[in-house]
Amino acid sequence: MTGIRKIKTSDILLQDQLVAINRVTKVTKGGRAFSFSAIVVVGDGNGIVGHGLGKAGEVAGAVLKATEDAKKNLIKVPIINKTLPHEVIGKFGGANVLIKPASPGTGVKAGGAMRAVFECVGVHNVLAKSKGSSNPHNVVKATIDGLMKLRDAYTVATERGLELEKVFKG
Repeated sequence: MTGIRKIKTSDILLQDQLVAINRVTKVTKGGRAFSFSAIVVVGDGNGIVGHGLGKAGEVAGAVLKATEDAKKNLIKVPIINKTLPHEVIGKFGGANVLIKPASPGTGVKAGGAMRAVFECVGVHNVLAKSKGSSNPHNVVKATIDGLMKLRDAYTVATERGLELEKVFKG
């Protein structure tokens, strides 16, 4: 990995997508205290994506906190022709995700939590498989990990000190 590509949110129009809401119960002497945790993915549909977690006493408050947290964790993803540049595996906790580029017209072939990430980042043709844990927290983080590992041909050429044409001739 070449480093984390953080983005400022000041001049970007972001759309958010709710991935999951959990109702959490704390048993106290006086009874049960309910609170909510929410996972949200935000993106501009053009290569910028982030995820966040928010906890609050009400669903709306949890979603708002999660959205604000997601805006603080934005990364830039290289997208070529509405798909990804190459195959990649993302890992986080017990979740492993396999992400493959797909030909035009394929669509987003991915499960729930991964689908939200791909829709927010702006990838329209991708094949993805979730292996291991199906916990939405870990699946979203594993998908983001995989997207952070992506590199386009220009980045590879500059890292190797080559011209762009030599990367393709291999």
